[in-house]
Amino acid sequence: MVTYIDASSAPMKNTGQIRLYGPDGFEGMRKACQLTARCLDELVTRIAPGVTTNEIDKFVFEFGMDHNALPATLNYRGYTKSCCTSINHVVCHGIPNDKPLREGEIINIDVTYVVDGWHGDSSRMYPVGDIKRAAERLLEITQNSLMLGIAAVKPGARTGAIGEAIQKYAESERCSVVRDFCGHGVGKLFHDAPNILHYGRAEEGPEMRPGMIFTIEPMINLGRPHVKVLSDGWTAVTRDRSLTAQYEHTVGVTETGCEIFTLSPAGLDRPGLPA
Repeated sequence: MVTYIDASSAPMKNTGQIRLYGPDGFEGMRKACQLTARCLDELVTRIAPGVTTNEIDKFVFEFGMDHNALPATLNYRGYTKSCCTSINHVVCHGIPNDKPLREGEIINIDVTYVVDGWHGDSSRMYPVGDIKRAAERLLEITQNSLMLGIAAVKPGARTGAIGEAIQKYAESERCSVVRDFCGHGVGKLFHDAPNILHYGRAEEGPEMRPGMIFTIEPMINLGRPHVKVLSDGWTAVTRDRSLTAQYEHTVGVTETGCEIFTLSPAGLDRPGLPA
C-alpha cells in the first residue's frame, strides 16, 4: 500500500513512503537543480574529439567546488568519480577514464550536485563532432520521450501514465525502452520513493500528488531493451551493443501540472539537435 508523508517530518532514509515537499523544498530543489543545469550548459562547448571523460569529470568536480556544491556520486557506494559518462552502447553509469572521445560518438553526462542538502539530478546527451543520422534520430526520439513523459505529470494521474507515454512513443519509432533502470524520488535523499518506470500503463503506479519530486530519465535503445552490467559493478551496456541514449530532468508535481527544475537556463537542453 502506498503511503505519503510530509517531507519535513520524514526520517532521512528511504522508508518506501512518498515525501510531499512544501515551498521550501521546491525552492531548495530549484537552487540545486539550476546549478546542475548550468554545469551541463558549460559542457556543451567542452565536448569534442580528443577530450577524455576524466577531463570532463575534473571539470564537474571543480565547477561544484567553485559553487559550494558536492557531486553526489563522489564516493557514493564506492563510486570514485564526480559524474557518469556513458558513451555509445553504454546505457548508464559509465565511469570516466583517460580514453579520448572520438568523432561521431554520442555521450550521456549525468551530474547531481548537492546544494544545502538538496540533490539536483540531470543528464543530457552530447554529440562528439559530427554524428550519423541514426544517432541523431535516437537523440531526438529519446529527448522527445522525456518531454512526453513530463507532459503526463499532473496531480491525480498515476506514475504509470509517464511510462505509458514514453513507451508508446519510443516503440512507435521502432526503438526499445530499457526496463532495468528507472527514475526515482529525489530531494534531501539522492534516491527515494517512488520508482518512476519508463514503460507501463496509465492506470498503474502511485497517484501523483502536489509536492512529489522525482526524476524522469528514459533510456532508449536502437536495438533490443536488454542490458548487462560489466565486471566493474557499475557500467551497464546494451547486450546487443546497439546504440543507446538517455536524457533526465528532475520535476516537482504542482497543483496544476509540474515544474521542471533542471531546465537549461541557456536553452541548451538538446545539444547538437534542432531547437
